[in-house]
Amino acid sequence: MTPLKHLQSTTVVLTERNIDTDQIVPARFLTTTNRLGLGQAAFADWRYDKDGSMRSDCPLNAPDVAHSEILVAGENFGCGSSREHAVWALSQFGFRVVISSRIADIFRANALRNGLLAIEVDADTHAWLLAHPGAEVTVDVDRTRLHLPDGHEIEFGLDPFARTCLMEGVDALGYLLAQERAIAWFEEKSREAA
Repeated sequence: MTPLKHLQSTTVVLTERNIDTDQIVPARFLTTTNRLGLGQAAFADWRYDKDGSMRSDCPLNAPDVAHSEILVAGENFGCGSSREHAVWALSQFGFRVVISSRIADIFRANALRNGLLAIEVDADTHAWLLAHPGAEVTVDVDRTRLHLPDGHEIEFGLDPFARTCLMEGVDALGYLLAQERAIAWFEEKSREAA
């Protein structure tokens, strides 16, 4: 995974509430256990007509979206099933951060395990972000702060271990494997003390 310490990006806004994982990645794309290539499946039913042509009314198809790494979504994002493919699809699409006033617990856990930061903000901040698509927002993972272009700084909650993994660009297993020398040292000292 690519480390995520500090990110400055414009936002893409989807105002719809209760966006579930089946909308994020439709079930017909779940035939793979490989996370690569799922970016095309992200919001496929929103982004493409039945004939495969790109819909011009979808904010995710706007020309400037390719440079946006922050998705601001309506309340209760990522609800529904626990499919990890939804996180893979968003990451492959290019998002590094998802912001909403409420994010489903399983989606948030899957996101953090896969290097996608899911941030919950208060209702006022959420309303401001929804009303200002394309706003340039800065995310400081180390200080767990969002910086809005109007000067507001908002603290967000983030589990310390998840923050470490995001900043180091590793998942839980990668973090554990990086501690191999310390674990071996501990085991050696334990054997000596026994």
